[in-house]
Amino acid sequence: MCGIAGIFHADPERRVDPETLVAMAAIQYHRGPDGFGYRVQQDRGVGFSHARLSIIDLDENRGRQPFVMPDNSIMTAVNGELYDYKRIRADLTLRGVQFRTKSDSEMVMHLYRRVGLEDAIPHFRGEFAISLYDREHDRLVLIRDRFGVKPLYFTEANGAFVFGSELKVLFAHPDVPRRFSDTGLFHQLMQTIVPGTTAFEGVHQVKPGHMVIVERAHGKLKVRQEKYWDMDFPLAAERPEHDDTDEEYWIEGVREHLMEAVQLRLEADVPVACYLSGGIDSCITLGLAAASQQSPVKAFTIGFDDVAYDETAIAREMAESVGADQDIMTLQADHLYDNLVETLWHTERSIYNTLGVAKLLMSRHVNEAGYKVVVTGEGSDELFAGYPAFRRDMFLHGLDTLPPAERASWEQLLAESNKLFSGAMLAENELDDPALTRLVGFTPSCLQPWLAAADHVPGLLAPGRRAALAGYAPGAAIAGALDAEMLEGRHPLDKAQYVWIKTMLEGQILTWGGDRVDMANSMEARPPFLDHHLAEFAAQLPPSMRIKGRTEKYVLREAMKGLLPRVLYEREKFAFMAPPAHTDPKKWAAMKALADQYLSTEAIEAAGLLDPEGVARLFELHEAEDTPVATQVQLDAVINHMISVQVLHEHFVAADIPRMARRKAEALGWRP
Repeated sequence: MCGIAGIFHADPERRVDPETLVAMAAIQYHRGPDGFGYRVQQDRGVGFSHARLSIIDLDENRGRQPFVMPDNSIMTAVNGELYDYKRIRADLTLRGVQFRTKSDSEMVMHLYRRVGLEDAIPHFRGEFAISLYDREHDRLVLIRDRFGVKPLYFTEANGAFVFGSELKVLFAHPDVPRRFSDTGLFHQLMQTIVPGTTAFEGVHQVKPGHMVIVERAHGKLKVRQEKYWDMDFPLAAERPEHDDTDEEYWIEGVREHLMEAVQLRLEADVPVACYLSGGIDSCITLGLAAASQQSPVKAFTIGFDDVAYDETAIAREMAESVGADQDIMTLQADHLYDNLVETLWHTERSIYNTLGVAKLLMSRHVNEAGYKVVVTGEGSDELFAGYPAFRRDMFLHGLDTLPPAERASWEQLLAESNKLFSGAMLAENELDDPALTRLVGFTPSCLQPWLAAADHVPGLLAPGRRAALAGYAPGAAIAGALDAEMLEGRHPLDKAQYVWIKTMLEGQILTWGGDRVDMANSMEARPPFLDHHLAEFAAQLPPSMRIKGRTEKYVLREAMKGLLPRVLYEREKFAFMAPPAHTDPKKWAAMKALADQYLSTEAIEAAGLLDPEGVARLFELHEAEDTPVATQVQLDAVINHMISVQVLHEHFVAADIPRMARRKAEALGWRP
């Protein structure tokens, strides 16, 4: 688990500056504090650098990246973990390949050379961002894991293709411009971004399950992005009519695939701990980890001082049931805003809830306790339909034949459950977006609260940006980035899950709720539920095995029934979130203090992003006595977004990132 960076010039005779490469590694020191490396091929105008977090093969010199073939034909820099690598290494060794390290990452270039790009990728199992330069074909290849657990960004600037694990890595290159795009700003203020985009002009993400191939032709760069994997649900017409009758087949399949995924993610040359909340997903992960090793598992839990959001009691019961060594860190609501500015330096995008801050503080706590690796529960709700939005879509669009009595039961359930998240995870009122409805057949419930929040955005924008975005339809932009072929002919529940995976999972849960705040403190999080072997099996599950009657994640509960305490087995989904600001006077005061600093008229006018009058009107609406609670929850999110974009401007536009990166390299003693 590390940070990668690189430069690929359109002109192969143009020199790559080693100091810039080292600075690009240094600015992401938090991702890899255990050492750095860089390689250049000056006769080809290409160079890579790498900041290393040593987890497998701890030898500082032997595991140093980038890796280069002895004949210079292939160069690689890899971030992440590739599981099942021992079997692949053994097979390649039997075929005459000589490895120089014990690292899982070294196998990438050997496998690529032996079988080629397309045949190598299916063997890459895990969470990864891979960069590879093929000298023979004079091409650069970037590959991102199937769900986007690991980040990977790229841009073109002044005849150079620049890439890295974080936006600040690209901005450390002196030729890369740093400015908000109009549409990027719009989506930062409404939370849901267009897949593949960022807040900044000309800066893109490698999409999950995609590779970017860069070649040179006549002094210019040719860049194309190709999909190699997707969450491919079967066509509704192809599902067997009675494929939900053999429950034991599905239960046993989930059990087998998940056990293997967890056991693979316990492989490391350092101790592996667990994140543990009160939800069944992290409890399952802990339970399987505890069953797979003899020594007690270390379990880290976040507690909140708001009883409506605190899950420590249930987490403690699970830890005791498997003999785990539990460490509980309780956070004060108002303390979260004290760390928001630092958190945004790492998330590099706006956040609607201070959960990201809580996760950053937890990863720091884990790091200080001496751990570099944890296994987590992310991805379970995506595979097994655990979120309230899925239940709503299942009821509204996937249960047309329900008898009246059962339909009434569902309506009562939807009205009663998850009231805590109305305005955030669920829209206050049903919303229909024409473009998404045309594409999906309905507007997925997961996007509705953020599309509702988008109604506030035009009034918040600076006049020039508002004019440039006149008539802009954010739902149409999101719909345009989704693959229509993967939605056509699928069951409504499959469609809802697919849209969530492409938007909320990659753009939020795995970003500001995952990698970015974990790696801020050099801590690697491994999500076994996002193992693609398990995911491919889960895609085949009948809808009724995911949501059965009033029970969400039915097949997972049954598969893990013997592992879970009864209170967890029977518990409804409770999304892990930090308390909204308006729920606590101290937290509201802390948020207002930040707003006074970053949303003052002077600060707003200096950044040129927002309209001070629009900002003032939104606060007035939030504080009006007749504003419904659900609307306040939504406006809490918008206020967080407004503060966020102002902080992001300070971090990445106003600051001199190239100079900052070079100073960081000097302070670390990292030199070419």
